[in-house]
Amino acid sequence: MALATSAILCATVAWPADPKVGGSGDVIFIAQLICLLLAGRGLGELFERLGQPAIMGQLIAGILLGPSLFGWISPLVQHALFPADPTQQSKIDAVSQLGILLLLLLTGMETELKLARKIGAACLSISASGVLLPFVLGYVMAQFLPETLLPSQGQRVVAGLFLGTTLSISSVKIVAMVVREMGFMRRNLGQMIVSSAIIEDTIGWVIIAITLGIAKEGRLEMARLAGIVLGVAAFMVFSLTLGRRIVFTLIRWTNDTFRSEFAVITVILVVMGVMALITDLIGVHTVLGAFVAGILVGESPILSGHIEGQLRGIITALFMPVFFGMAGLSADLTVLTDPTLALLTLGLVLIASLGKFGGAFFGGRLAGLSQREAVAIGCAMNARGSTEVIVATIGLSMGVLSQTLYTMIVTMAVITTLAMPPTLRWALGRLPMSSAEKERLEREEIDQRGFVARLQRLLVVVDDSATGKFASYLAGLIGGGMPITVMHAGDGHKGQKNGGTGRHLDEVERGAKASAEAVEEKEGARAERVHLTARQEVAASGTAVAAEARKGYDLLILGLAHSLTSQTRFTKRLSDIATGFDGPLCLVVKAARCGTPKLGPNSVILVPVNGTEVARRGAELALVIARTERVRVKVLYVSRTAKRDRAETISHRREEALLKDIVQLAERYGAAIETSVRARRAPAEAIIQEAARDVSMIVMGVARRSGDELMFGETASSVLAKSSAPVILLSDELIHRSEAEQEARRSGEVGGPTDVARNGD
Repeated sequence: MALATSAILCATVAWPADPKVGGSGDVIFIAQLICLLLAGRGLGELFERLGQPAIMGQLIAGILLGPSLFGWISPLVQHALFPADPTQQSKIDAVSQLGILLLLLLTGMETELKLARKIGAACLSISASGVLLPFVLGYVMAQFLPETLLPSQGQRVVAGLFLGTTLSISSVKIVAMVVREMGFMRRNLGQMIVSSAIIEDTIGWVIIAITLGIAKEGRLEMARLAGIVLGVAAFMVFSLTLGRRIVFTLIRWTNDTFRSEFAVITVILVVMGVMALITDLIGVHTVLGAFVAGILVGESPILSGHIEGQLRGIITALFMPVFFGMAGLSADLTVLTDPTLALLTLGLVLIASLGKFGGAFFGGRLAGLSQREAVAIGCAMNARGSTEVIVATIGLSMGVLSQTLYTMIVTMAVITTLAMPPTLRWALGRLPMSSAEKERLEREEIDQRGFVARLQRLLVVVDDSATGKFASYLAGLIGGGMPITVMHAGDGHKGQKNGGTGRHLDEVERGAKASAEAVEEKEGARAERVHLTARQEVAASGTAVAAEARKGYDLLILGLAHSLTSQTRFTKRLSDIATGFDGPLCLVVKAARCGTPKLGPNSVILVPVNGTEVARRGAELALVIARTERVRVKVLYVSRTAKRDRAETISHRREEALLKDIVQLAERYGAAIETSVRARRAPAEAIIQEAARDVSMIVMGVARRSGDELMFGETASSVLAKSSAPVILLSDELIHRSEAEQEARRSGEVGGPTDVARNGD
């Protein structure tokens, strides 16, 4: 329905257009865009509802709009909408070519090299054999193709390289879609499948770039090939080392400096363009630069899901339907009415399927997988889709592939991709889950509910006191390898301020190092180094914090010496700073008065809980500290149930479920924990009484009250007033501030701080 509607509408608009008349070419161009978008979106939606990749619907929409159907039914109308005039074609081709780069950028952003590194050698075995066997089969097949399928004589070597490449590479996007849909993304085999596809894709685009470099020369020259290989190797090494830091620094600087909308997206597109130009200068195609740029952008620790979603939205909504639609338009399935070409296409499909399945199956068995697991690997790797279409489109535009051979490759890509989802669903459905894997999935499910695990960027405001020093160390423990900005709340003496900032950065790095060592010992995973920025303020204020907070922070950690008045209310200065931040707060209170906590194996952290989400956050923060410092955590639940009735029974079940959840959280962090329940007691009284029993620190999750004065409720106030132990308060977000108050803070003028960047990676 969408296909017919779009074709009729766009053809009606384009029919009277004459390219010789000024402005009519623009009308045709707009009509082409509308037609491709409507048809691609309509068939893409249909295919997705049928459990197939949406891009296959977009590709088939293009095929049906081309000579295969629309041009066969009504050639005059089809030629009016998609004329052969080179000037007219160049307009839609420009959008399509830009779409190739953006698709590769998005593919790179979705490529998780960390996952591939985590799985290790097994994926290398699967990827190597899964690429090598179909590549060799494709190259050999090209040597026996009829001359009529080649664009010109003497092109068998280059055509063989293209054919081998299109047969050997899987589509990560389609593989990941089916694995995720089947609920296997977190399963061991699911991660192995996706990791193998990632490695294949990365290796494949390097091979493609080298193949395209050879294609530019039109022949195979060993000296030129050696130069291309060395250039690509140098580019990859530079990109994955120094290039990572450059891209991250650019994204962070843009995010923190520019106030205009979508500035980060502009920088991402510029990075993509620059890296594409670099690969072109090396002598390979720009697609490699766009793909690697996507990898670096995707690994940037400051890239938010919101920014990534905006970029993905425009690529998915505009450029994908146009590119795949144009790719389908270039295919003419009417040539397959020739029995010889139809048999050759069938042979290509069989060679592609058996070669890919056999290579991946052999690699899986070589890696020690069971026969059923290896079958699932083989089925998964047989998805091609977007990658082959991109390669074939480039080959056609360069004159390396003939129109007929291009049509055969597109047909092969469509058939193998449509066959992959049902076969993989069948293969994965036959695989039971082991008890060890079930336990791991339960641990990861706990992580998904976690607070600390979801943090991406921290803001720290501290002074030169012992409280400030401990708060900086705590930021390192929480932050690990994420970006952390330290604002020094000095007293106006520049020399002291600069020295204090350096000491705080050292404390953050010390905490991050301790956290990384604990993570590596518990999980065997290497943490990223911390990214630090120091903001030196003469007098930190709510206005300054609000100006900094607009850059995107998930948690504010506050550590000031004078945080409480004699009436144990928060000081005006601390309240002012805290009210400049609408997100969660972590306050280190009373550490200076009670002394900096000395934590060790005999220390105890007390964590009161009441069943709320913010109380669970407090428990998680305590467990992060306990994991690193090897201390014990005591979780205290106070029940106010007064009678032995049904209400008490329900309350008891709730207590058991709550404490079980926190015990599971402690197991996840590898921290020692004990639980305690106090019945029919006032919460503050029970907490203070428990804290008197040699507790080194209290960590509380508290609800933040709205208003200019910082408040967390009566229980927190009583604990701060009567407890002799240092207290850490972790609050939830402030959601009750009026829009007028938020706008007033955002528009406030702030003195320009001096930035000192320290990147530890």
